[in-house]
Amino acid sequence: MNALLLFCAYMALVYLPWDVFVKPIEVDQEVWFGILFTGWAAKLLAIPHWAVYAAGMIGFWGMRSWMWPWASVYAAQVAFGMALWPILERGGAVGWISGIAAGAVFAIPTVALWRARDHFQAQPESLRQRYGEWALVTGASSGIGAAFARALARDGVSCVLAARREDRLGSLADELEKRHQVATRVVTVDLAARDGADRLLEAVSDLEISILVNNAGFGCAGRFEKQDREQMREMVEVNCMTPALLTSSVLPGMCERGRGAVIIVGSIAGSQPLPLHALYGATKTFANLLGEALWGELQGSGVDCLAVLPGTTATEFQAVAGELPHAGESAESVVAKSLDALGRKPSLITGVSNWMRANAGIRLLPRSLLTLAARAVVARRIPQARQ
Repeated sequence: MNALLLFCAYMALVYLPWDVFVKPIEVDQEVWFGILFTGWAAKLLAIPHWAVYAAGMIGFWGMRSWMWPWASVYAAQVAFGMALWPILERGGAVGWISGIAAGAVFAIPTVALWRARDHFQAQPESLRQRYGEWALVTGASSGIGAAFARALARDGVSCVLAARREDRLGSLADELEKRHQVATRVVTVDLAARDGADRLLEAVSDLEISILVNNAGFGCAGRFEKQDREQMREMVEVNCMTPALLTSSVLPGMCERGRGAVIIVGSIAGSQPLPLHALYGATKTFANLLGEALWGELQGSGVDCLAVLPGTTATEFQAVAGELPHAGESAESVVAKSLDALGRKPSLITGVSNWMRANAGIRLLPRSLLTLAARAVVARRIPQARQ
């Protein structure tokens, strides 16, 4: 499916735009059901081809439920066409042998897509039904953490809300209890402290944590040598050690029960070197890779794991990190996409533009050029004094 996703993206974003708008009509050719069309007919029939591959790109990227059975049906059409075309064009034994061989090759993804129905099925509506009663959300006092708590409570999940600001946690707990009739527990804890994760685990030791949302984290923009060493230690503690320790503690119970979910909020900042956010980017690389690796380890256990890689998000992160204000995706949008992806894929980059930024550069550009380009982008977002 990853290979098919890349092929659909190439066809939708590169080849078919060129085919429709640039390729001369007199040399244009399109094949449908093994029948070759040329000229204006080919040009017009390229448009439904374009629509099909654009839908395939979106469908594979989001593992949309409507992809079954239509992905298999279209693949069957391609297999039929690849079998029929050599027979009609070449004829004879060579045509038949070529057609049967080509059809057999394309029948492989056809059958695989037909058998992949479970991968495209919509998840059960209730997160509580899928995973269990209690969720633990770190960094729940604002932003993405608060949005996760609201979304989980809306689906009937009781929430442990962990952060430093007790007043905000208390207000959120009251809101969730009154609006969604779920239980809550407020745990005021500084996860930057060396014993922060242990204190949090002790506070929930009597609960069966079924969903863990490792959201707590912060950044500090500016030149590396200008940053406070204690703040650097705290960043590594919160962004790296805390999710590792919390996850390692709740996973045994999840695996024993055969169900559960771990969400690790990383960032597209961790997908490449990020000058002027060097340590933060490095900690998010840790989070991104930890989440994806655990997804691989947990296959067949009944426990889902998802690394969430949001781009710029409209939260308090910018002010805390010392950045200049700039637009970003809403926390609610990030959370909705994350919960939709949970159980479907190892990681999620929210938004096509973010996906392009996180993937195109690192695959196409020399790392030296990529790093300098990233520096130029970050420099526009932070005060000159921090540079």
